[in-house]
Parts: sequence; C-alpha cells; structure tokens
Amino acid sequence: MILAAGRGERMGALTATRPKPLIELNGESLLARQLRRLAAAGIREAVINLSYRGDQIRTAVGDGSRYGLRIAWSQEPELPLGTAGGIIQALPELGREPFLLVNADVASDFDFASLAPGPGQGRLVLVANPAHHPRGDYGIDEDGRLVDAEPRLTYSGISLLDPSIFDGLPPGRHQLAGVFLKAIGARLLTGVVHRGLWFDVGTPERLAAAAAALGS
Repeated sequence: MILAAGRGERMGALTATRPKPLIELNGESLLARQLRRLAAAGIREAVINLSYRGDQIRTAVGDGSRYGLRIAWSQEPELPLGTAGGIIQALPELGREPFLLVNADVASDFDFASLAPGPGQGRLVLVANPAHHPRGDYGIDEDGRLVDAEPRLTYSGISLLDPSIFDGLPPGRHQLAGVFLKAIGARLLTGVVHRGLWFDVGTPERLAAAAAALGS
C-alpha cells in the first residue's frame, strides 16, 4: 500500500495545484518512482489511498499496467483519515496477509525485496535521525525488537505489516504512531536499519537534496 492522501502544505507553491505524490524528482514523480521500484522488487498489486486532488493521481497512474502493476484505489474524504485510518479503510483490498507499506513522499535506495516477514505484527525500516527530526521515533534492542526508549532512530515510512495490528480499531481517523506504540508495548514489532540513502521529501529544500543525492 502506498500512502498518497496527504496535502503536502509545507511544499508551498509546488502543491498549490497538484498533489504532492506527483511532484517530480529528477524528471519522475515521487509516486512513479515508488511504483517503478516496487515493481522491480517483484510487487504486482498495489493499493493507493487518495484525498487532495486524487483525480490527478488516478489520471497519471492509470491502471498501473505501464509499471507492471494492478492498482486499486481507496478514496478518502477531503479531510484524510490519517495514516492508520486510511489503511483500515483499505483492508478489504489488502487482505489478511502481511503487506508492504510505503509513504509516497519518501525517496531512498532501500531494496523493498529485502524486507521479509518476522515475528509479531510488523517490521519497520529505521534510518539515522535527519536534521529535521533529531529526536527520532523508536529504539531497537539487541534482539531486533522495537522499544520506546533511547537511543532512537527515525521511522522511514517503509514497513511490512500484518493486518492484525489494526484489529479492534473501528473505521475513522487514526494515526500509525499510536498503533505502533501499542504494538511496541506488547513487543510485537521488529526493526531493520537502513544505512543507505533516504529522504523524507517534505519541503522544497529536501526535494532538492534528494534530487542531488539520488541522481537520475
């Protein structure tokens, strides 16, 4: 599943008339880059959630065949359902097997095919804390389990989740941070650390940095 429903207000004029996932990075939209790399990793089906100017995303992606993918859409209201709420709405399309979750607005050289299921309810990819998020999100212990403790790393926006992590949550607005913390408290999440290139493309400055680092 690709999370693509955010407004992207920090992008300023870049998202005034188009959704953030369609902003270009070295001649390719952020979303197209994710789709291409997911297909290269062996993914054949993807669910994309939509809200702000979602019709533009539908038009740009089409049925996904140009990427070797079959696309299902999950339309959200004008006020999006949040990172977890959007997934809960899309669960009928996702099924009951573990699924790869990717934010549309992260750019990295992480190999999606390397993320294998582990024990518990999910495996999160963590990265070194960027300058805009110095405190990080979660720690990782010697067994690879995530902990709510220092030292912390930053959640990359890439994870492999079991749908059971959302059991008991009703439809509506929910955020992944709360879902993750509950699972971490029960020692049900593991993590892997990505040491390569990674960018949260949240501002024009970070978009420029990603373009310079990742190249064409």
